[in-house]
Amino acid sequence: MLAFFASCTNAPEQDRAEALRNRILEGRTDKVLVVAHRGDWRYAPENSIAGIEHSIKVGVDIVELDLQLTKDSVLIIMHDATLNRTTTGKGRVSEWTLDSIKTLKLKNGAGIHSKHRVPTLEEALLAAKGKVLVNLDKADRYLDLVVPVLEKTGTTKQIIMKGGRPAESVIASYGDLLDEILYMPIVNLYKDDARQIMEGHMNVLKPCAYELTYRTDDELDYPLQLREDLSGKALLWYNTLWDTLCGGHDDDLALEDPDAAYGFLIDTLGATIIQTDRAEYLLSYLRSRHLHD
Repeated sequence: MLAFFASCTNAPEQDRAEALRNRILEGRTDKVLVVAHRGDWRYAPENSIAGIEHSIKVGVDIVELDLQLTKDSVLIIMHDATLNRTTTGKGRVSEWTLDSIKTLKLKNGAGIHSKHRVPTLEEALLAAKGKVLVNLDKADRYLDLVVPVLEKTGTTKQIIMKGGRPAESVIASYGDLLDEILYMPIVNLYKDDARQIMEGHMNVLKPCAYELTYRTDDELDYPLQLREDLSGKALLWYNTLWDTLCGGHDDDLALEDPDAAYGFLIDTLGATIIQTDRAEYLLSYLRSRHLHD
């Protein structure tokens, strides 16, 4: 591997996102990448500019952000289809214009209003530009609106998109965009069609990474098989947000025993990308094992 990519966090800030992208494309397994769920909501309101900036500061590799569309067709960063839980407003996002939404305050993780405001997709991408990869969750709902914003901000190659559709459907929807973004299939390994979905992606799409979920360790056979089948071909992304995404090896278990949670996913299942609600805690664990810079 090129020495230039040996340490993503030591790269100049404007080059860090490119270095991280290349690490994924090259299939590097010497380090584990950390994904901050909803932009590190334990530090700042979820899906906020402050959350993105803090994630970058502490060394997160990927920030996961959610998209919604306003009444006047502007993409904003927000998880819910309604404003109630995360802002001081009420009602559906689709019934509010951007100007009205900009008068609201974001709520923090305790449900208390903060000084922060709802960012647009463009604002969020400019905050992340060159510094961190961005996973836009469920972005294919608005693909025709997303692409112009990526082009305007010059961030297309920083973007990760994911979904649970078969390979042929992904290719039909994304087309040439697959040459620019990083696309990762989401496969729920306990579902009846999981093997069929996996075979389609492995034979047709051949992505650089897969997001895999499984419910309990009684279902370990297939995750273990995929570690072998995908070795040297693709990276494996696991989520530790709650127990049934990762066989119980989640963030809550990690507070008691990080080796039994994060360590199990890394050492037993071959995880090299982990999405977490405790980014700094995971980073500290990985650095103690020399698995993150």
